[in-house]
Amino acid sequence: MEPPERYGRETAGFETAEKIILRWDSTVSEEAREKMIFEGDRCEVDRYLQAVDEIQRSISSTTISDDDQTKVNSAIQIAMARLEDEFRNILLVHIHAFDIDSLLADLRSSSCSRTNSGRESSDFLEEDHLEQDETPTSAAAAAAVRDGGGSGSGIRDVLKHMDSSTSAVCSYRSTSSIREVDLIPEETIEDLRSIAERMIAAGYLRECIQVYGSVRKSAVDLNFKRLNVEKLSIGDIQRLEWDALETKIRRWIRAAKVCVRILFASEKRLCEQIFDGIGTAIDDACFMETVKGPAIQLFNFAEAISISRRSPEKLFKILDLHDALVELLPDIEVVFDSKSSDSIRVQAAEILSRLAEAARGILSEFENAVLREPSKVPVPGGTIHPLTRYVMNYISLISDYKQTLNELIMSKPSTGSRYSSDPSTPDMDFSDLEGKTPLALHLIWIIVILQFNLEGKSKHYKDTSLEHLFMMNNVHYIVQKVKGSPELREMIGDDYLKKMTGKFRQAATSYQRATWVKVLYCLRDEGLHVSGGFSSGVSKSALRERFKSFNAMFEEVHRTQATWLIPDSQLREELRISISEKLIPAYRSFLGRFRSHIESVKHPENYIKYSVEDLETSVLDFFEGYPVSQHLRRRSQ
Repeated sequence: MEPPERYGRETAGFETAEKIILRWDSTVSEEAREKMIFEGDRCEVDRYLQAVDEIQRSISSTTISDDDQTKVNSAIQIAMARLEDEFRNILLVHIHAFDIDSLLADLRSSSCSRTNSGRESSDFLEEDHLEQDETPTSAAAAAAVRDGGGSGSGIRDVLKHMDSSTSAVCSYRSTSSIREVDLIPEETIEDLRSIAERMIAAGYLRECIQVYGSVRKSAVDLNFKRLNVEKLSIGDIQRLEWDALETKIRRWIRAAKVCVRILFASEKRLCEQIFDGIGTAIDDACFMETVKGPAIQLFNFAEAISISRRSPEKLFKILDLHDALVELLPDIEVVFDSKSSDSIRVQAAEILSRLAEAARGILSEFENAVLREPSKVPVPGGTIHPLTRYVMNYISLISDYKQTLNELIMSKPSTGSRYSSDPSTPDMDFSDLEGKTPLALHLIWIIVILQFNLEGKSKHYKDTSLEHLFMMNNVHYIVQKVKGSPELREMIGDDYLKKMTGKFRQAATSYQRATWVKVLYCLRDEGLHVSGGFSSGVSKSALRERFKSFNAMFEEVHRTQATWLIPDSQLREELRISISEKLIPAYRSFLGRFRSHIESVKHPENYIKYSVEDLETSVLDFFEGYPVSQHLRRRSQ
């Protein structure tokens, strides 16, 4: 039996503690309803906590009577209800919006110091102004790809500044790229921990977690909503126009970095500060209660993109998503490191895998779309086909992502009809391309099938000369695009570049033969000389016909080919010089040999219509892409 004096001490201690507890019972006291203990005098806080401790000790006492036990149970219920209110109030007082702009400056410096990719760092820097809908580098280039004129259905198909006066203190515990913010002051955390210890010890774990989760979840939601991460289903995403979806992906990348590295990481740290060591995995339970909804919504968007309908224009944003997740995955592993958050880690890894597969699939579908692009209407003037611009802009962008794609593209392209004798597919021999990466082989293969398609399109021109000019223009454009991109040139290689250069020069030669052999044939001597008697040796009638044939042919070529277009000024000038080097000396020589024979006939101007200078001037009209006057401008002779 316990000594009477100990029983008396315990009874007196309980009665004193009970008075303190009841004085702060908000169900009976107006003062208790209007005031919060932890907002007042620290001595009163300490007295109340000591009273709760005393009540806790009384629960396990063997000396108190049954009546006193009933009082103890009632007192502990009142105390726990009060502590729950205090716990909630402290948490509510410290719901603040992040000053995310200042935090992003730190994230950017960390990101830029770790990356060797100019594309990654520049995209991250540009994210500051997403509310203005500025387009990052890759998105601008993708727009240029679309503007390049994808032809055929297979080819074409934010943060506002927060009020710094309500922002949390920016103090960090930095690990790698994670930046944890002190969400609640240290002394306040001690109060929360003191309350949590007593509620959990009294068997009020569920209530404690519920209060903490509901309040901190609202704090997370406050900041999460400002990041403009929308809740979209697969169907919603499928129905969005690509421009709108592109903007949402860009915002998601920024939001994911902020959420994982700042928002979720800070919440995890706060849970550890309050609950670590109090009970088994309580901090993990509270953390998941707080962030599970926003985390699921965040990653569901990326998952929806990863399994959405594929199309060529999506490749680069999918790669941006992939790169962002690769960069974030170590941080996700750190923040969601418990068994209760295993589903988040698994989902992130699965999304990454699906994005990689989507990128590989889009590249394969793009190759097939280039090969099968069906347009048959010839582009006017034999200029560069929209398909050529689209494809070359596209693969130039691919080269910007070579670091990522070299890791994702592991197999060579499926090529050729060497053994199948399929005339609808070009042959490709990779034996002389040893040492090139699979990605480089895919890019070369795309160029091969592009040229194969263009050759088919060239056959739709009725004029053979224009057919060759079209191929010259387009292959020259391909060569210039490769030369203009150091990354692309390195992957394609100078050896293959030389082959393509030879191909467009051969097309230029074929054009000249198809056009000018017939014109120059008029300036031959054969058939003009006669023999016998006292003849001068030249048939004036044949000579007149020869001049008339030349004039007619040249006028027709001039009239027609002035409307043809060579967009590249250097190539245009080179071809004009080449034409002049063949035409002008031949005409000058012919004129020199036979002018006197024509001048002796009636109306010689009907036959010698043009001087050498007239022809030199007329050649300058060629390939400008617009009609000239029906008759050549004639100089005085």
